[in-house]
Amino acid sequence: MSRVLMIGAGGVATVAAFKIVQNQDVFTEFMIASRRKEKCDKLVKDIHAKGYKMDIQTAEVDADDVEQLKALFNSYKPELVINLALPYQDLTIMDACLACGCNYMDTANYEPKDEAHFEYSCQWAYKDKFEQAGLCAILGCGFDPGVSGIFTAYAAKHHFDEIEVLDIVDCNAGNHHKAFATNFNPEINIREITQKGLWYKDGEWIETDPLSIHKPLTYPNIGPRESYLMHHEELESLVKNYPTIKEARFWMTFGQQYLTYLDCIQNLGMSRIDEIEYEAPLADGSGKTAKVKIVPLQFLKAVLPNPQDLGENYDGETSIGCRIRGKKDGKERTYYVYNNCKHQEAYNETGMQGVSYTTGVPAMIGAMMFLKGIWKKPGVWNVEEFDPDPFMEQLNKQGLPWHEMFDGDLEID
Repeated sequence: MSRVLMIGAGGVATVAAFKIVQNQDVFTEFMIASRRKEKCDKLVKDIHAKGYKMDIQTAEVDADDVEQLKALFNSYKPELVINLALPYQDLTIMDACLACGCNYMDTANYEPKDEAHFEYSCQWAYKDKFEQAGLCAILGCGFDPGVSGIFTAYAAKHHFDEIEVLDIVDCNAGNHHKAFATNFNPEINIREITQKGLWYKDGEWIETDPLSIHKPLTYPNIGPRESYLMHHEELESLVKNYPTIKEARFWMTFGQQYLTYLDCIQNLGMSRIDEIEYEAPLADGSGKTAKVKIVPLQFLKAVLPNPQDLGENYDGETSIGCRIRGKKDGKERTYYVYNNCKHQEAYNETGMQGVSYTTGVPAMIGAMMFLKGIWKKPGVWNVEEFDPDPFMEQLNKQGLPWHEMFDGDLEID
């Protein structure tokens, strides 16, 4: 028997929930909780409408409130809490897990709400607490971070004695047919993209202006796409866990129309994350006004298309992988391991587009690894610190098959 509580009811959580009910030999008891219970109930209804039979419980909880989380955890008593809420809420959920004796897993590292900044140090600081409690916390089990780390671990285990250069490449060649939309939470997405770039070379972190370094890279079944160097959290753990790495970078593709809109958003001040005061007319039509405080980026999120609604008209595919250079038996070698995911196939199965699918499927597999006892040891761990082989096997079975290319041109100097 396994009892799992998932926090979140957005696009990634929707995919994870569909995958959980497809694997009821592992997942036997399941609850979905979110700030709005009606979203959880709708998700359960959608799952049952696809013909899946499972008794899924739902609950309302504010993931910013440790006491609410503790009350829910103590009531349901999950073996594992899957955190698919916002990165702001990682630490409150971890605190509640420690207080209630629950194991923990997430897909993205902690971000403070008032600063567009993310790093693992805040969550790594919980390592001793989880060890002493005999609990396991698995960090960053989406695709990137997540599968990107597992791909690296698999390469290190099977194909390299030393990894020297690592480039993680993320291409979305799909078209959602909207003028401007983000593929996951707009607030988190825009905060991430407008940060300064960061990459690793010879033991030092090098900072760059946002999206200032870019070059065309060729993606399998897609072709060349302009790819931009960004900061991404898994680089931080990978260079720590694989100290032979001399150079590590993360690249993501963006279309020119997207970048033009993003530039306008920034120039208009709509990407700001600080509060501004605004005198707004009251909704009662009285003509009176009241002073309210809003965060421009949060307001923008409210008027942009919901990423959960993009799937129906989304075509094309994603391609995400690791391009690795290093040594095996004293000889130089290159290796490219990747997955391509078609948006329409993801939508047909789960009602969500491919970006949600590529994160939600690994979240379920990570939970499966824990529940089977394969990834289960006290402390706080990044995914590359576990055996990659059983996870890689499940990727092929669960809808994200991977492919390999040996000793080809990685296109990146």
